[in-house]
Amino acid sequence: MEPRQRPPERILTLALHQAGVVSTAQTEGLGLTRGVRTRLLREGRWLQVGRGVYSVSGQPPGWEGLAWAGCLLGGDSARLGPIASARGHGLLDLDPTPIDILVPLGRNARVAGPWTFSQEVPRLRRSATVGSPPRLTVEDTLLDLCASGTETELLGWVTTAVQKRLTTPRRLGAAAEERSRLRHRSLLMDLVADTAKGAESPLEIRYLRDVERAHGLPDGARQRSRTGLPYLQDVDYDPYAVLVELDGRKGHSGSGRFRDMNRDNLHVLARRWTLRYGWFDVLDHPCHVAWQVAQVLVDAGWPGLPVRCRRCSRLDVTALTPVH
Repeated sequence: MEPRQRPPERILTLALHQAGVVSTAQTEGLGLTRGVRTRLLREGRWLQVGRGVYSVSGQPPGWEGLAWAGCLLGGDSARLGPIASARGHGLLDLDPTPIDILVPLGRNARVAGPWTFSQEVPRLRRSATVGSPPRLTVEDTLLDLCASGTETELLGWVTTAVQKRLTTPRRLGAAAEERSRLRHRSLLMDLVADTAKGAESPLEIRYLRDVERAHGLPDGARQRSRTGLPYLQDVDYDPYAVLVELDGRKGHSGSGRFRDMNRDNLHVLARRWTLRYGWFDVLDHPCHVAWQVAQVLVDAGWPGLPVRCRRCSRLDVTALTPVH
């Protein structure tokens, strides 16, 4: 009896780079006959994922394998759509289903399974495809998300992308300028400018816009260390030796709580006033936060006064006495 033919090693290597899936065209191009492929499926060593796409482990693939399968089903030049691309870039924590796949204009891909296929709009996005599975660039992903996301979601996506060094404010701004139509354009360009100033998280952006800028406080230096300490401060009003630390965590516990205490103690030793705020303070009470920061700044020698924003119901600026 002749030994049964095994899949060529090249196919297994290819599958390894495609999250465990391969297509009919790929296997035939690498020398696997139809008969061998049929036997592998019949014996359960391979599993059909979609029409002409197989899992070489014989097990249902995970999300990345399904994303690869969708691109193979879409044919040449197919790539992940904006939501799936966001997951691939690490901008989303959950695996989106169905998996959105973009295919070239004029091609229809109707395959049952956990995918949706859409035709690309010519010249809307850059032609560059990155990553594995193939996906949109980070910049095009963010711009596409603008079309369907809320302002709060956009704030999180942009700051996450910049903080993770997936893009830069300059690159994102340049990509936005190339699009003639863009939802939330004004907000996006403001975010680009704010992240360029050094604000790295949604909470830092909110503080910059709703506390500092809205109430006429002086510009603080962001993500810098001017006290000789081995970490960065969120907002440093250096001329007045005042620091503002912003904590986006829902609560303080364990070692994190004591780390914050140690930092605050070191700031005192360095003769720096430290104010610490979280999401509840900045989102729900930005005017109260602004008043507190202004009071400390005035006491430290700031010659200015805060101004009332549109949300201020009561900000007693007359209680603040500048030190000249």
